[in-house]
Amino acid sequence: HVQLVESGGGSVQAGGSLRLSCAASGFYFSNYVMGWFRQAPGKEREGVAGIDSEGKTAYEDSVKGRFTISRDNAKNTLYLEMNSLKPEDTAIYYCAASTIPFLLSSRLLRSDQYAYWGQGTQVTV
Repeated sequence: HVQLVESGGGSVQAGGSLRLSCAASGFYFSNYVMGWFRQAPGKEREGVAGIDSEGKTAYEDSVKGRFTISRDNAKNTLYLEMNSLKPEDTAIYYCAASTIPFLLSSRLLRSDQYAYWGQGTQVTV
């Protein structure tokens, strides 16, 4: 039974930082592509960052240089370090897991490439 549990969300002032975590269980975490997505009120869900099983990453343009995705395979945990936060980063952030180890960079931020989703954590800037 696949489970993805996000934590680390909250309220922060503009310019501040947060680190989101996603604890994964029920599958062989290190083998699969993982991603972070977000959905703001009235907007569609969008891909924020993705990372494959070898550590290749991709970022949505508006977060490049501010957000960093990483994974700790020993802890089965995915992270999203968010710095220089802006009001437009306000959204519910979701962790997602695919069922394959690699994706083209152009596909890492596509929600249709992911099979499993967490419940989300609110980030308010």
